[in-house]
Amino acid sequence: MTATTPARRTAPARFTTASPIAPLLLTDGYKTGHIRQYPAGTTRVYSNFTNRGSRMDGVDRVVHFGLQAYLQAYLVEAFQPFFDADEDEVATLYQQAMDRYLGPGAVDVAHIRALHRRGFLPLRVCAVPEGTPVPLRVPSLTIENTEPEFFWLVNYIESALSASVWHPSTTATIAVQYRLLLDRAALETTGSTAGVDYQLHDFSFRGQTSIESAAASGAGHLLSFVGTDSLPALDWIDRYYPRDASDRDGGAPIAASVPATEHSVMCAGGQDGERETYERLLEVYPTGILSVVSDTWDLWHVLTDTLPALRERILARDGKLVIRPDSGDPVEILCGTERARGEGRTPAERGVIELLWDEFGGTTNELGFDLLDGRVGAIYGDSITLDRAERIIERLKAKGFASTNVVFGVGSFSYQYVTRDTFSSAMKATWAEVDGVGRDLMKDPVTDGGTKRSATGRLAVLRDERGELALVERATPEQEAASLLRPVWEDGCALETQSFDEVRAVLASELERIRRLQEG
Repeated sequence: MTATTPARRTAPARFTTASPIAPLLLTDGYKTGHIRQYPAGTTRVYSNFTNRGSRMDGVDRVVHFGLQAYLQAYLVEAFQPFFDADEDEVATLYQQAMDRYLGPGAVDVAHIRALHRRGFLPLRVCAVPEGTPVPLRVPSLTIENTEPEFFWLVNYIESALSASVWHPSTTATIAVQYRLLLDRAALETTGSTAGVDYQLHDFSFRGQTSIESAAASGAGHLLSFVGTDSLPALDWIDRYYPRDASDRDGGAPIAASVPATEHSVMCAGGQDGERETYERLLEVYPTGILSVVSDTWDLWHVLTDTLPALRERILARDGKLVIRPDSGDPVEILCGTERARGEGRTPAERGVIELLWDEFGGTTNELGFDLLDGRVGAIYGDSITLDRAERIIERLKAKGFASTNVVFGVGSFSYQYVTRDTFSSAMKATWAEVDGVGRDLMKDPVTDGGTKRSATGRLAVLRDERGELALVERATPEQEAASLLRPVWEDGCALETQSFDEVRAVLASELERIRRLQEG
């Protein structure tokens, strides 16, 4: 080994593979002792996952999404090393872990041995179809044990299930709100929703708490849109919501993006060479959409000097040059001030869209709104929220511009400034069997305002006389049989699966049904 050759580091062996007891540790520590705390004679526990409230004005439904991925990733794949390992090995490792955590002998391992011998998780999961916008306080899934000995397992997996489902469901719900906003604005200003699939672009990867959350959240975004730069979502979808072979080539696109620069690219050419950087980029990409971050130094100089100098090349190009501001107040940057359009104002007062119109022109549609020439456009991807997006659209509309003149990039402000409490998502037990007798369970804290009050008994989800999803508590066997909570997973095997296209189709169909319902 020469002095210039770095030594190759080898990771310690204990980090090369996951411990066979790793899936057993995907829970809150206090749950490890619950097997001893249930009443003697307990043989069945039945729980549900429900979104109980909303911290978003006007949002009263949460899109059910992410369960299928959780079931495969954490109840099948994660447990395979546990079942493949030697029983004595997993029992010893679990005992050692619990002894270190709670003290010697605090947790017995007989139930872990029994589970290992079973070879799968004896659970049944019922759920509404993924993609369903479920009304608040109506459960999206239920879970129960299929064998009496494993009653303790139902709520043991609560922590991982909740952590896996609430975020993609929340993102999918927020994406729906953007979709409704952008569809409505496009219809009002263009008469068509063509292009809205690409009008909201996911930039949230770097702001997520983990790669796993970026993948699941990114998939939630893609239920309503196609534009994304969160590539981990693509593999996640292919793995857990795969398309049929017949759909892979001819189906609607799952995700797409375009060539785009970042500040390092622009800086590398130097401020004095900024125009040359634009020229070089136009040479590298002679056709198609090209997005260029344009505020590395002076956005207004780019719009009033650099682009006019390249006007003929841009208009002669077979494609679109998209200008991307990346700082400042997005409403002011894109739209300028609220003053009417016209000369005699500074570039900042006119804003990006008006400046592009004044230089490159466009068309006025039948509704009287201006659309930029198809060879130029704008995207804003910093600190976008639903409120800001709506204010941008309204100000553009007031100045005579169609909403589709701008694309929005969404990141942390939309998909990471949320928590499990955004929709008060929770899994709670509502029924148990003790000594062969069913017991209705209900949590109803006197100190709470009602949000934490749980449902009770066995549950069904049926459509009411208006076609709305409604919860039935203390459901009869007949009501359970008719419930929209259908068995999707049992004893280690998927009973029903959905492709991503099917989840999208459920969402689209349900949103149309809700629209008709609201219109009377």
